[in-house]
Amino acid sequence: MVNVLDHIIVAVEDLEIAKENYEKIFGVPPVWRGKHKELGTSNVLFNFENTYFELLASTGTGLGAELVEKHINEKGEGLFGFVMGTDDVDFLRKKISDSGFSLPELTSGEGIDDHTGETRTWINQFFPSEISRGLFSFIIQHKTGVLPSINSYPKSSIHRLDHAVIQTNDPDGFIKIYRDVFGIRLALDKFIEAWKKRMLFFRLNKTTIEVIEEGDSNLESHDTLWGLAWQVKDIRKTRKRLLKNNIDVTEIKDGIKDGTLVATLKSHNHNVPTLLIENKM
Repeated sequence: MVNVLDHIIVAVEDLEIAKENYEKIFGVPPVWRGKHKELGTSNVLFNFENTYFELLASTGTGLGAELVEKHINEKGEGLFGFVMGTDDVDFLRKKISDSGFSLPELTSGEGIDDHTGETRTWINQFFPSEISRGLFSFIIQHKTGVLPSINSYPKSSIHRLDHAVIQTNDPDGFIKIYRDVFGIRLALDKFIEAWKKRMLFFRLNKTTIEVIEEGDSNLESHDTLWGLAWQVKDIRKTRKRLLKNNIDVTEIKDGIKDGTLVATLKSHNHNVPTLLIENKM
């Protein structure tokens, strides 16, 4: 089944500028800079305790380049892809097929680090529109090579993805895919009276997929990756570091969840709604 939220993809126009901005935001350097020759794209990867973050740019010709360019032309830079991971893609394919969905064939991928020449390979399972529901999402199973890790994260850095926010106009349909087909644990299904909206929490690999009901339920089912919330160890030190790097960030305030402090990034994030969270408990 689905084991992890493998990584988040952000489409950017200039990879070097985006790398510099996110190195300032995260407070740690990227662990990989490579290319997908057959797709016409190049990427920069930042690794965290429970997932990794990919900046992706069109730098050649191929299907990947076309998709990135289309996204930027229509929506601008920003959140682009939501990638889940599995240890057994064949088992997952059977589960999805048994649930009544037709799947395209598996595709293989390869990434080569520009600096070290190291190679990583993987298998992707892309989805029909009945599963993706407007969200560019797919399943990955890594085959060879390992993404370099960071030994320790400074107190002022970002170290873990707390949650990713998805908006949907069809919460029940979302549950049928993500819980019943993918096997991801549904930890919360609650109607928020103050918002007049339904909220779902799915949990996996020490992070949360937070799903918020938005839009007309009478229209075709549609999901959108909306924003990211990152954990920090000391939000005051993090905010001080960000301001020193000329990054606009709001004042710190109490979070909605008891025992948390939060602040919101207002610049340098390439249109990605970004929240910082410190858990005081």
